[in-house]
Amino acid sequence: MPSSAVYSGVESFSNNDELTEVTFAEGVTMIGECAFMGCSSLAAITIPDSVTSIGYGAFRRCSSLAAITIPDSVMMIGRGAFYGCSSLTAITIPDGVTLIGIDAFYECSSLAAITIPDGVTSIGGGAFSRCSSLAAITIPDGVTTIGNHAFVECSSLAAITIPDSVTTIGHNAFNGCTALTKLSLSPAVSIGEDCFSDCTALISAAASQNMSTVEDLLHSRWHSIIERVTVLSCLKTLFTDQKKRKRQDGGEAQTLGVTATRKRLPKVMWRVILEFL
Repeated sequence: MPSSAVYSGVESFSNNDELTEVTFAEGVTMIGECAFMGCSSLAAITIPDSVTSIGYGAFRRCSSLAAITIPDSVMMIGRGAFYGCSSLTAITIPDGVTLIGIDAFYECSSLAAITIPDGVTSIGGGAFSRCSSLAAITIPDGVTTIGNHAFVECSSLAAITIPDSVTTIGHNAFNGCTALTKLSLSPAVSIGEDCFSDCTALISAAASQNMSTVEDLLHSRWHSIIERVTVLSCLKTLFTDQKKRKRQDGGEAQTLGVTATRKRLPKVMWRVILEFL
């Protein structure tokens, strides 16, 4: 089998364990299904600007792939596109991507950091399952759905902030995230069954407060947060009333806005609204 190849968009080089170098023919717009699946010697690849989608299993089990450049032209990362790329340490998803497919980065066990762009609205089921080195990830405000098993057994993930835009977290989404100790999310989000099963640090935090499940702990914290919000609202009113100003011409008094009021409150009092654990 050849160690180098030219890809024009239709070939399949799957299971070529000698392939180390790939160039792309001019005008290629899609990397097809399983195009380079099992190319275990392929260590790096640069995808050209003409490509708009990376197909199902395109680089599945490319176990030596440590670096890849994805251009801004790419809008979709397909199901299992980088499944089992165990040497991949970091990747930047371009701004044009709106969907991260099911199992897209499943078992990328060396992946320590990833940037998800603001345009992404859905994180597919199993997208980052078993990324055991993933220590931090930022979910942008545009995401509305986190799929089933999305972060299963991400055992290095210690903290995660889920934006208010997320309305649904699928079942087992964070199952087995044993290092997870800080979790920020909206009380309005729908949480799937066994979402936090085997999250031993969170379970211990719940047990220490006589809560039987993590969900019970979250519910308790939400109730506490609501109480704090009520207190803060009273404080805001107090500050506003005290800081009324009269116009120079003696006209009607003006009230300081919420932003000005917020600056006068200790920052920690506002952060507690967002941080539950």
